[in-house]
Amino acid sequence: MDMIEIDGAAGGGQLLRTALTLSLCTGTGFVMHNIRGARSRPGLMRQHLTAVNAAAAIGQARTHGAQIGATALRFEPGPVLPGTYRFATGSAGSATLVLQTVLPALWQAAAPSSLTFEGGTHNPLAPSADFIADCYLPALQRMGVRVSAVLERHGFYPAGGGVLQVAVEPCAQLQHAVFDARGALESIEATILISGLSTRIGHRELRVLAARLGVDPSPRHVESVRPALGPGNVALVRVRHAAHVETFAGYGERGVAAEQVGERLADQVQRYLAGGACVGEYLSDQLLLPMALAGSGGFTTDAISEHLASNARLIEKFLPVEIAWLPMADGQWRVSVDR
Repeated sequence: MDMIEIDGAAGGGQLLRTALTLSLCTGTGFVMHNIRGARSRPGLMRQHLTAVNAAAAIGQARTHGAQIGATALRFEPGPVLPGTYRFATGSAGSATLVLQTVLPALWQAAAPSSLTFEGGTHNPLAPSADFIADCYLPALQRMGVRVSAVLERHGFYPAGGGVLQVAVEPCAQLQHAVFDARGALESIEATILISGLSTRIGHRELRVLAARLGVDPSPRHVESVRPALGPGNVALVRVRHAAHVETFAGYGERGVAAEQVGERLADQVQRYLAGGACVGEYLSDQLLLPMALAGSGGFTTDAISEHLASNARLIEKFLPVEIAWLPMADGQWRVSVDR
């Protein structure tokens, strides 16, 4: 089997997950060295190992080095096998990152799949389940992917225990999609989720968001989450334009005032609104892979992150595409994917 050599020193877990996805989708194996080499704790952690094992399960892959702490991994995929799967990350390891690892290979499969992900659904270091539902899946659906997700139980950091159910149908060929203009602003809405904590925290966050962003301050936007296995708090803001939706999250932390959580979140939203580009920072690097599988696509964004740049270079190792970004006169960037 042809093997691609990858230096994982500069990247984090995302570089590994992208390599796993591309390997499954192309049938090309890889060897990654120096996994997370620049991190304070290099090597595979539990959540990374869950993604490796999930990819190996659906791709009938042979692996070498799939263990916690390993700094090198060999991954040799077989045929992708659609079906019913259950993946548990343990504690608050991100369920959504495992979903993003296996989903593209399963929409390329010949039959539907039913997936259950257990773990963190609201983790400050990963896309929230709300971001997946509001932003990521609708973007895929514009490209022709037929996928749905239901959040059965919230899983907050550090306890985790969330449950996310996903159904995916075969998609023989992705469609070209462009996310260049977000259109007129239609609404800005806030939702505060609270588990095992006083709802007063949520009301304080909401007051800040109402003052900064003009969202509805009604107490009905503060929701006590049940069931959940541990305490947690996340403030969510959905920014809906005519052609695009972005969801932003701010997480409560021990020792951080609720007002500060609200201020930080409002800062995120206002930066996006002021920038004018269609796609936010976090969605931008996640669109590259499906667009590369489609063979073309494009979007505007306000900044080129290290995640986006490293993802682009890795994708080009696996697929015959060129990913480029050019500055625009208004300070935005135009990202294009072409064969």
